[in-house]
Amino acid sequence: MDVDIISEEENPMLHRTDIRFETTHEEATPSRLSVRDSLAAKLDKDSEEVVVHELDTKFGMRKTVGYAKVYDSAADALEVEQDHMLERNKIGGDEADAEEA
Repeated sequence: MDVDIISEEENPMLHRTDIRFETTHEEATPSRLSVRDSLAAKLDKDSEEVVVHELDTKFGMRKTVGYAKVYDSAADALEVEQDHMLERNKIGGDEADAEEA
């Protein structure tokens, strides 16, 4: 899967960069986690620091346009992001389960 960054916008108050990207894929729309891992590898970041918010594939196309937030650290992501987005991106799940027990 190819990931091309369309635009980047710095957000220093929240310690993140907002990114619009486009992926080219051969099969069905890729999963959120595979896109997150590919984007993290391209940006040389840890996958815990990348939160994918949107994936939009037009019917019959092999391109997906998306929106992601890339944080300076995983702690920043845990502090700022909403719980449901952290769950969808599988961030901080082990620590949250330990706190509930």
